Amino acid sequence: MSQTLQKEILDQLAKLPIEHQRKVLDFARSLSKAPPVGKAGKELLSFAGTIGAEDIKAISQAIEEGCEQVNINEW
Repeated sequence: MSQTLQKEILDQLAKLPIEHQRKVLDFARSLSKAPPVGKAGKELLSFAGTIGAEDIKAISQAIEEGCEQVNINEW
């Protein structure tokens, strides 16, 4: 890890209350426990085109309406 990144993480961590610092520690530990498990893209090709056009339109609309919105009080 670069020293600049490490310093920035520590600076931000120092600003948090202790309960949030514990959450960050728990999160960091969870990231280092096990590598992510997934499937290769070519294994998923059989699903290409299986979602209907109306469903795609509904999904796209839901994404546009509900995403890219920031709730500043969430954290």
